[in-house]
Amino acid sequence: MIPGRNFPPRRPARRENVNETIRAREVRAVFPDGTAEIMPTAAALRKAQEMGLDLVLVSATAVPPVAKAIDYGHYQYELKKKQHEAKKKQHVVQVKELKFRPNTDDHDYDFKKNHAIRFLQEGNRVKAVVQFRGREIAHTDLGRKLLTRFALDLAPYGNVESPPRMEGRNAHILISPGKTSKSA
Repeated sequence: MIPGRNFPPRRPARRENVNETIRAREVRAVFPDGTAEIMPTAAALRKAQEMGLDLVLVSATAVPPVAKAIDYGHYQYELKKKQHEAKKKQHVVQVKELKFRPNTDDHDYDFKKNHAIRFLQEGNRVKAVVQFRGREIAHTDLGRKLLTRFALDLAPYGNVESPPRMEGRNAHILISPGKTSKSA
């Protein structure tokens, strides 16, 4: 082992059921010209190699298993391309947090409200937090009013997931994007 390497060596990638690794006795062989026939695996492999192609097991659960005569390198490329496209289409929902104070001014409130609307339209969840410092904790009702007003202002864009509640020195509310947020 090389000094300084404390991770195991990489194993060779496991090849899918291709050519000689297909263990089924007979397969439904599909060829590039569109013909499909049930034949022994050895015969299907021989026919595919005569065409200069690989025999790839496409559906192992079918009875008999389905194997296609295709170029394995091209098949892998297409598979990776499909996976990449599927990954691009996924959207990870994030929780965006906006912090307020009990005495947040109207302009600051409107500014943060507009940010929250944009976050909801993008499909993200919004967590609004009112932080109480020092003696402000005596006025938790101001924080609850602020969060209730915030929830009412964002009602056309999202749904209240959890109502305003206290947690330590903070009051918070969670709003998830509604069905109308996509069209807005």
